[in-house]
Amino acid sequence: MLEQSADKTSKVAVSPARRRFSVHVAWTLIARVLMTINSVAAGIIVARWLGKEGYGQLAVINVAIATVVQLGGAGLPSANTYFIAQDRKRFAPAAINSLIFALVMGSLLASGITGLAMWQPGWFGFIPPRMIAIAAISIPFQLMTLIGLNIFLAIGQVKRFNLLDLAGQLFVIVNAGLALVILNRGLWTLVSLNTAASILVCALVVWLIWRFIAKRRETRTLRPDAELFKRMVRYGVKSHIAALAAMLIFRADLLVVNLFRGPGEAGVYAVASQIAMMLLLLPGVIATLLFPHIASKQDERGELTSLVTRHTVFVMLLICLAAVPASYLLPILYGAGFAETPMLLFILLPGVYLVGLESVLVQHFNAAGLPRAIPLFWTATLSINIALTFALVPTFGARGAAAASTLSYALIFGLVLFYFRAQTKQPLSLILMPRREELRELLAGRIRPLSSERGQG
Repeated sequence: MLEQSADKTSKVAVSPARRRFSVHVAWTLIARVLMTINSVAAGIIVARWLGKEGYGQLAVINVAIATVVQLGGAGLPSANTYFIAQDRKRFAPAAINSLIFALVMGSLLASGITGLAMWQPGWFGFIPPRMIAIAAISIPFQLMTLIGLNIFLAIGQVKRFNLLDLAGQLFVIVNAGLALVILNRGLWTLVSLNTAASILVCALVVWLIWRFIAKRRETRTLRPDAELFKRMVRYGVKSHIAALAAMLIFRADLLVVNLFRGPGEAGVYAVASQIAMMLLLLPGVIATLLFPHIASKQDERGELTSLVTRHTVFVMLLICLAAVPASYLLPILYGAGFAETPMLLFILLPGVYLVGLESVLVQHFNAAGLPRAIPLFWTATLSINIALTFALVPTFGARGAAAASTLSYALIFGLVLFYFRAQTKQPLSLILMPRREELRELLAGRIRPLSSERGQG
């Protein structure tokens, strides 16, 4: 078990598993911070060289492609983590199932979005359909990379997971510098280089998976497993609904801003959204690493999840408070055209805080096989978000999109919180209120993510 009985009269020794989890959280957070720095630096280059319109066009392309990739995953990234973490013997058949599916589905979706851009070019604003087509080539490769990274996470290779993810993100700033600063070209060249980078990273991920299978001498089992694939899809579809709804709530409003207000305002909102997502780095890292732990060692009473959520409550408060004065640097970094960015970020901050907590809490249900209620919560929240976005954006523009997002984040947090409480019987105080000794440990930099509350309730 992950849990340890609390001994009130003596110090609890830190187990190797707890140390390992803390180290993984720290290194994954460092990798995510470096990736974010790369992304922000690349964004500044694009904004300075191409202006807010060019930045908005690139953001719309990236969001459209990322949404299609998320759609095409069918929940298999989470399904791989879930099934492989439970039984390593499933590694080879699960990997081959997922990669074949990603190649086929990704190719179909790439053709679909290219056809849509040609048929309805107005849906993408002022972005040429051929540019959408170039970006769409990357879809099957991005999907295979996404699945491959989650496979490494499932087998505990967190270091490889982080290095590959970081390597892929490095191309963002390298390509921006090469296309715009060195070659003095434009958006066409940048999008083409990004597509080439996606293909290269995918080839590396697939090769490393093949090497791992070969070392385990499982090449004889390197064939699809239809029965396992059916089970993965059944699990994946449930998680996929929630993940896709979350993706649309987090990012699709940018497409609506672009549709009604043009790429300039979309570019400004894209910066605010990017910074908001950056603030979710820590809870995202914790949630990513917590999932396989709970999947392999069930936490039915939610004690581990409650402990980690209490830590996140305090840390996210500090992060959001620090973001307020830091936001005034954004127009200085990106240019005068982005003067509205701080206000948009202020509107997003309350929702960012709450959805950060939700991302940790929901791992309890992801690891328990994902009850039907979670996808239903996300579907309901998405429906409300779409209605709010289309009601507010035509009149209030990006501010309306930010308000719709914050209200939606608050709604999904409330639904997951009260469902967690109903299922685990944990009181709200044990879920959301850090204890004095925990605050001291957090302020001292000592986090105990794998301890439990047994005997302390």
